[in-house]
Amino acid sequence: MLSQKLQDAINEQINAELWSAYLYLAMSMDAESKGHNGVANWFFIQFKEEQDHARIFMNYLNSRDVKVVLKPIAEVPASWSGVIDMFRQTLEHERKVTAMINNLAAIAKADNDFASVNRLVWFIDEQIEEEETARNLIQATEAVEDNKYGMYMLDKELATRTYNTPSPLASAE
Repeated sequence: MLSQKLQDAINEQINAELWSAYLYLAMSMDAESKGHNGVANWFFIQFKEEQDHARIFMNYLNSRDVKVVLKPIAEVPASWSGVIDMFRQTLEHERKVTAMINNLAAIAKADNDFASVNRLVWFIDEQIEEEETARNLIQATEAVEDNKYGMYMLDKELATRTYNTPSPLASAE
């Protein structure tokens, strides 16, 4: 049985994951409006992944007979000064999400809830990947920041990104 503290924290995490999805959708739309279709594609896939992360948490709560409580999603920004600003905000945001996931793991560990600790390991690993990807995108964008052809090539590369169902959902299908 999940402690009330962990139930509440996971429900808050679901809201945070949905907010993240909304943030990345806004970034996608802003990039597309500025002609960066590859960047828009990259952020649209991030949008889908964040929705999936929320769904994984929802599935977990449901599997433990805990009610999922959906709350309003706070407003997100609608525009950014440029691609580099989007990727910098992405890294800053993912660091906050990492702290939230670590807090969930700390609660589960303190509760001796090893099933929850086990589920959270996937998210901990995912956050390492998310932060690394954001750092790499910042470096790549900084490398071509004043080079229109370089930005064009980076945009084309980001357009090739495809969506992959996260393993916790793929195994549930």
